[in-house]
Amino acid sequence: MAIPSLNVGGMERVMIEIAQYIKKNSDHQVTIIKLARSQNNFYQVPEGVDLVEPDFFFNPRLRLYHSLKLLWFLIQTIRRIKPKSVLSFGEMYNSFVLLSSFFTSSKYYVSDRSQPDRKWGFFHEKMRQLVYRRAHGIVAQTSYSKAFFERELNHKNIRVIPNPGRDHDYQMTEKKNIVLYVGRLIPNKKVDLLLDIFDQIALPDWELWIVGDGPERQKLEQQHQQLKNQQHIKLWGAQKDIGAFYAQAKIFAFTSISEGFPNVLIEAQSYGVTCVSFDCVAGPSDIIGDGSNGFLIPLLNTEIFAQKLAELMKNDSLCMQMRKQSLIDSEKYKTDVVAEQFLNFITS
Repeated sequence: MAIPSLNVGGMERVMIEIAQYIKKNSDHQVTIIKLARSQNNFYQVPEGVDLVEPDFFFNPRLRLYHSLKLLWFLIQTIRRIKPKSVLSFGEMYNSFVLLSSFFTSSKYYVSDRSQPDRKWGFFHEKMRQLVYRRAHGIVAQTSYSKAFFERELNHKNIRVIPNPGRDHDYQMTEKKNIVLYVGRLIPNKKVDLLLDIFDQIALPDWELWIVGDGPERQKLEQQHQQLKNQQHIKLWGAQKDIGAFYAQAKIFAFTSISEGFPNVLIEAQSYGVTCVSFDCVAGPSDIIGDGSNGFLIPLLNTEIFAQKLAELMKNDSLCMQMRKQSLIDSEKYKTDVVAEQFLNFITS
């Protein structure tokens, strides 16, 4: 399994969980190849899983030299381990990992982890077109991603496998009148729109909780001070125990305009939180059944977003019905379910 780093992030969490599942539930030996040397890892490597990383630090001023050195390290490592399959995560590194397939006999599987049609520049996109055909299989996170790769790469072995949610032992409990947002405070999340939408609805017995941090935080705090219902809105900043926030909320509001696969939606559903989300590229339409377990809103249509959010806030029986369906639908995102799909695909 190849990955750029084991720093904090959704891609890294998913790979660690897949590695742990394969080690515990099969007779396969698992090795994680970390492509960049670092002082510390945020994620702990599971017991019994080997970790290999370069013995040198990458120097961007000597990019070509260190890239060739890293490629040779990767080829030597795969030749030594002789894995049946290599699974690589990360669109900025998958093409690089696939270059090593010219010099080894293993089967290679790759998975891009962000918005599939995001522009990465001429060189990267051309490399993807040239070397992704070397992959024995491609893992797409969403149906949109699968269609994109079929169209752009004409690849014949593409499987849709979602991200796993965070496993927990939550049981349905009494909820509070809370609309929740969890995520980074960055421009494409459009949290400023959510603040305005909630302020417009203005139901006095409801609160909006914003959990997360990022470069937009100061701007959002300034906006918050200008709202007429600011006393009903809380900006919590980054929090470690996210589960405690999901467990209290009735509704999850998601105003992002671009995604690869929004993990927060499946996390919210697993805590019985009804989701309202813009139907952005890509992911929400794979997770939310409009009118079943939540509402999908045409992209940037704040009027309809406000209407559907207010409908859930005012209609507790509808919200409860969708919460129950969310819990049922979230079962397919359990770690064991998703990891088994990865194992079957890369060993078939």
